[in-house]
Amino acid sequence: MDMLKKHKFLLNFLLILTIFLTSASCVIEASWVDPYYITGTKEDQARFRELFTLLRMEEKGSEDEFAVIREIAASYARLGEYDRLIHFLGGETIGNPANPYNAFHNLMIAYAYIQQGSKPIAALYFDLIIKNYPDLIINDESIHLVCLRNLIDLNDDPERLVWYYNEMINNFSDKIDLGTAYFMLGQIREQVGDWNGAIAAYTSYLPFSGTIIQGFPNADQYARQQVDFSRSAKDWTFESLPRLRAAVEDALDENDPFRLMRYQAKVNFFARSWEQMDVENIRMTAFNLAQFMYGNKIRYERTLDASSNATEAFLRTTGWSISLNTWYLYFRKINFPQDPEIHGRWEWAGIYYGEKF
Repeated sequence: MDMLKKHKFLLNFLLILTIFLTSASCVIEASWVDPYYITGTKEDQARFRELFTLLRMEEKGSEDEFAVIREIAASYARLGEYDRLIHFLGGETIGNPANPYNAFHNLMIAYAYIQQGSKPIAALYFDLIIKNYPDLIINDESIHLVCLRNLIDLNDDPERLVWYYNEMINNFSDKIDLGTAYFMLGQIREQVGDWNGAIAAYTSYLPFSGTIIQGFPNADQYARQQVDFSRSAKDWTFESLPRLRAAVEDALDENDPFRLMRYQAKVNFFARSWEQMDVENIRMTAFNLAQFMYGNKIRYERTLDASSNATEAFLRTTGWSISLNTWYLYFRKINFPQDPEIHGRWEWAGIYYGEKF
């Protein structure tokens, strides 16, 4: 019996020793983790210890390591622990600069800064990624494209926006709305004074007419006007509104439709009712004034309409026809900075039918 008791005692001792050593090993194994990174509820803390222990075991730069890092970062994000997320991923990118997944690590840092309301810092990270890290496809989506879209939303520097839009168009033409990209590139090139570049962008946009662009309901009309006008001779323009008005009134006094037609804009001239002001211009490339002037005496007001201003003017005329007796001739100051000799001149751009309301 004494031998049996000794045997049981020895077995129990060995079992207790094994449990103690196993527990101690786990504590030692996780002791390398900075306590700063262990947060949340008891369950969260246990989960973080498991993840960090697993992270230490994975090969540097491997897919398995990336999966663990991603899970740790996602856990911080779920808890709203964005400072810890930033410090953790920042340490990973600094500690292993050759890690092929650093583009994604920095992307997560950028998103964390957005959640904290630090959008300018986030923009720096998005810019850093596309200029310093090779692209990475995660969940079938390009990291660089994600960064470019965010940079366009976060930036108001037109020169940078030109670069970002060009990068999207040149590298991701099959994954973006090219119509919107070309039109917005044209708008931004106008802002930086690159008028030739703007016309080139609008020209590229035209095959995508019909694209719905937020904030630009008349994008098609605007792009077409800019392209057509840039290609035209512009020989119908006048150096000032008084000279334009005098020429038109002289032609009306002489009842000379052919002379009057020489003063019409040869590009984008329109004729429409006041109710159509918000719709695309009705083009009148073959508008024949002679058929309206024959046998009629056209009269015009001695002063411009009260709504006229420094960039546009309206001249009320009557006597055109029984059904459309009153026309307002619309004069417009030309906005075309790419050609200083044309910019600021005046043109007869169109006609509004009926009384002004």
